[in-house]
Amino acid sequence: MASILIVEDEISINELVKRNLQLVGHRCTSVFDGKTAVSEMQCHTYDLMILDIMLPELDGFEVFKKANGTPTIFLTARNSLPERIKGFSMGADDYLTKPFEMLELLARVEAVLRRTQKTASCFEAGNVKIDFSSHQVFHNGQLVECTPKEYELLEVLVNNRNIALSREKLLELVWGYDFEGDTRTVDVHIQKLRKKLGWEDRIKTVYKLGYRLEAGR
Repeated sequence: MASILIVEDEISINELVKRNLQLVGHRCTSVFDGKTAVSEMQCHTYDLMILDIMLPELDGFEVFKKANGTPTIFLTARNSLPERIKGFSMGADDYLTKPFEMLELLARVEAVLRRTQKTASCFEAGNVKIDFSSHQVFHNGQLVECTPKEYELLEVLVNNRNIALSREKLLELVWGYDFEGDTRTVDVHIQKLRKKLGWEDRIKTVYKLGYRLEAGR
């Protein structure tokens, strides 16, 4: 997976971001001020930087100027249009305002890495291979026919692997806010994926919550 630099001076947020990115398989380095971030990038190359704007020593905009084109997602506590415009005009890849949901950050990280081709176009676990570019799924080398919703659910599970997702969150991510069904819809689709992929032991039921795809990091 990708090598990611996290530049955030709030220790709790920095650690939370790092822990979740590592859960889905990324390699992460944490720093807590702007000068250290610049020094780190002079010594190492990163696929992505998650960069807070309000930092000690040097602010995020100054750090970004010295980032040598490293793909960057800005974080800020300010919901300010001028700051967003400034960040994008400088070439930032995305922008997220605190507080944010961790799953949203993970989705934005995945989207940036795909755009910059810094993440794999395929995912493999056991006898299953998923080709993200063609939206095709293979089991033991044979093409598996998945409905659009089954594929979307599978991609959400893969992108958030090793993280427990509630049925309600899966409904929101796959079916959208306006879906009027109930959580049994998720259960039905999970059962179909388990059967089609032989993933009865890989897609775990999380008691009284939802599901977790267990996969290597």
